[in-house]
Amino acid sequence: MTQHAVPVEVNGLSKRFGGVQAVHRLSFTAQPGRVTGFLGPNGSGKTTTLSMVLGLTRPDSGTATIGGVPYARLDRPALTVGSSLSADFHPAHTGRAHLDIVRRAIGVPAGAVDEKLALVGLADAADRKTGGYSLGMRQRLALAAALLGDPGVLLLDEPINGLDPEGIRWIRLFLRHLASEGRTVLLSSHLLSEVQQTVDDVVVIRRGELAFAGTLDELQRGSGERTVLVSVARDADGEHATLAQALQAAGAGVHGVRGAVMRVTGMDPASVGLTALAAGIPLSHLSVEQAELEQSFLALVEDAATEPPVVAATEGGAA
Repeated sequence: MTQHAVPVEVNGLSKRFGGVQAVHRLSFTAQPGRVTGFLGPNGSGKTTTLSMVLGLTRPDSGTATIGGVPYARLDRPALTVGSSLSADFHPAHTGRAHLDIVRRAIGVPAGAVDEKLALVGLADAADRKTGGYSLGMRQRLALAAALLGDPGVLLLDEPINGLDPEGIRWIRLFLRHLASEGRTVLLSSHLLSEVQQTVDDVVVIRRGELAFAGTLDELQRGSGERTVLVSVARDADGEHATLAQALQAAGAGVHGVRGAVMRVTGMDPASVGLTALAAGIPLSHLSVEQAELEQSFLALVEDAATEPPVVAATEGGAA
């Protein structure tokens, strides 16, 4: 465990607004060193949950803790938790001015401003007014503000929403880097396709209740047989066909053997990789077919009144 290793634990959290049950008996854990995707349709209770974790909304019941301590009881909480629930800023403030206001409020040295601007790639735009920033630049500035206190936990609400492909790729790599340092990264999204190449773990909620909590691989297993996409790095001496034979000998189903990409069923990605390693065949691509993951996700969140939420048992708890 590093100095950043702080888990976020939600246990039995509930919140009602008038006649609307926004969150109901929600439990999950976001672990240090991992990126956890907090997923669900718009209006499913994601922002309300994050607000309760941050002490901005009082729960009706249940607890939300950071390293076992509620946010309100943390000593200098901005040094433990960095958050971004919005990428909106005063349009007349420069990026540097905004960060300077934040760093004064949380009590960190002035040097942190330039350090974080450089970290998120905004050094050249630091003295431009935020009213002229693109959405991607505003998302980067929001991240810089969240990181000013060098926190071990990051809570981000829809950080990828609306970004162009370059911005999505940048934020994916950046969040993976932060998790590799031992930080806990919890980000919300209403689309699995936005975050599936970023996250390690997935928490899915529907109508405020837990529908699934586990790894991406476990989410795929929940929908039945998966399809793994595989390409060899080269096809010298028929390595493509050799790998296909090795996979079939191990009990997998192999389709499209003559094409550039093999579709493998009956075997998980890790086993496919180990089979290729044992056969001495380098791979250029290995992934789970995206359409099947998306189908699993949509099956969990579709709002069918006749179907109760599907709850998967996990270490983080269940609804």
